[in-house]
Amino acid sequence: MSTMREVAHAAGVSIKTVSRVVNGDRYVTEPVQDRVRAAIETLGYVPNLAARTLRTGREAAIGVAVPQITDPFFAAVVQAVEDAARPRGAAVIVTSYGNDAEAEQSATEALLSRQVSGLISVPVAADQSYLRSWQAKVPMVFIDRRPQGIVADSVVEDDVTGARQAVEHLLAHGHRDVAILGDPPEVPTAGRRLEGYRAALAAAGIAERPDLVCTAPTVSADPLPHLRRLLAGKRAPTAVFSANARCSLGVIPALQRLGRTDVAVISYGDFAMAQALVPAVTVVRQDPQALGEFAVARLMQRVDQPTARLRRHTVLPVRMELRQSCGLGARDRCLTAVATP
Repeated sequence: MSTMREVAHAAGVSIKTVSRVVNGDRYVTEPVQDRVRAAIETLGYVPNLAARTLRTGREAAIGVAVPQITDPFFAAVVQAVEDAARPRGAAVIVTSYGNDAEAEQSATEALLSRQVSGLISVPVAADQSYLRSWQAKVPMVFIDRRPQGIVADSVVEDDVTGARQAVEHLLAHGHRDVAILGDPPEVPTAGRRLEGYRAALAAAGIAERPDLVCTAPTVSADPLPHLRRLLAGKRAPTAVFSANARCSLGVIPALQRLGRTDVAVISYGDFAMAQALVPAVTVVRQDPQALGEFAVARLMQRVDQPTARLRRHTVLPVRMELRQSCGLGARDRCLTAVATP
């Protein structure tokens, strides 16, 4: 069986470049990729995930552990992992545990007991030290949230900057009373987005109003009662920053039900129908595909080069998708989105 070193020699490149091609790195030029692939085919090189399977008896599969596979964001991440793993001859096995911190350990360890070759996990518990005993046998990459209690690779999105830009966009259009609705700050992504919300207010010299910070376990599931309370106040918010797509899916119909078409909305995370609504909803666009692809590529790097010095924590950028729901000034505040006929 040929080695990666032999492939590198035949292609006239470094071992690292061969690894990058095998792992699907999009930044390797096409001529180099062609040379490496030709050498792989000529030499009959078997990528290390399959080779590892032959050496260790572990299944050529990647285990993926997420809170909810029905959540559009995590579903997209899983799809991206599957798409990236397939060319490498790896299957994907998925488990989920909701937001139940206690269920995380049992579900994840049950997955690891399947003898998978690697783990990609979205942690919800406050401590992942239970995975220490598994780390010597299984490479791991954590996405969306950094692990606690262990040192491992992680990749997240820049939630702080994304949230700050969203709120700054609202402030730039004259809004001064901006509410935030979402999960409690104990959820790492929610905590980072709340940080961004506060940073935008502070930079604009606007004092935070605690009554407009609506972050609790029940908010994303049903924002209607929370919006009803907020909008009934003497100084009601003129704009809402919905801190996750699940919450946004409830915020839009809730505002319609309350008959409020004068409240601007920005959603952290795109969602189905967001662009089809009138006006279309401005969003902070996430990239679950980039997260999934990065996680698989890093996992394969760890399989191929277990002792390599690689950056442990990576932050991927997000971007604003400017639509009409917040594109007008304060005097002509845009209508809350309503479904097209």
